[in-house]
Amino acid sequence: MFGYIGIGLPFGIIGKALGFNPLWVTIMSLTVYAGSAQFILVSMLALKSPIFSIILTIFLVNSRMILMSITTAPYFKQDSMLKNILIGSFLTDESFALGMNKLNYTNHQLSFEWFNAANIVSYFTWAAASGVGALLGSFIHNPYAIGLDFAIIAMFIGLLYLQFTADNNMDKKLKLVMIILTLLMVYLGLIFIPSSLLILIVTLITCAMGVIIKHAFF
Repeated sequence: MFGYIGIGLPFGIIGKALGFNPLWVTIMSLTVYAGSAQFILVSMLALKSPIFSIILTIFLVNSRMILMSITTAPYFKQDSMLKNILIGSFLTDESFALGMNKLNYTNHQLSFEWFNAANIVSYFTWAAASGVGALLGSFIHNPYAIGLDFAIIAMFIGLLYLQFTADNNMDKKLKLVMIILTLLMVYLGLIFIPSSLLILIVTLITCAMGVIIKHAFF
């Protein structure tokens, strides 16, 4: 929840700075619910970008959720299709990381009740934080000047640290190698790959490389 508050407030403040009122910002968080992609969304709307470009960009940026859902789905094979749709619809980077960390303490078992509760609480926390941020935005005229746009990066660093320290099923040297390799691939990808496809392509490539490295050296 603190992670969502830490990102939701800056998003609301930035949304207000770009000309969107608190009600609109809150409704966006309730309907779009795309986290980092919403930062892109408000910027594109402020620039009056074509609607098709906005839809395509947000889809591509959030396409990583397909990979996360594929990873999460096997833990809910015994649950109904409706429950699986609910888990997938409300899944985010944060709840995914939380779930993967929980596997280390539950003998690799996840329950629908636990995951759904985590998702729903996160959903409403994000929306509320966005709305409050937009209200606070009336008093902050230049959110970029105080580094609020760095909030989402800081949260992902925190999630990475938790995953690195909590997962004892994998050699820490391997995890460190993959972190360095991922950073290198992102750096190179920024040169050759469109930013909207960067995360998806780098994820697929580094996952494949990780499998090879693990079986060859670890």
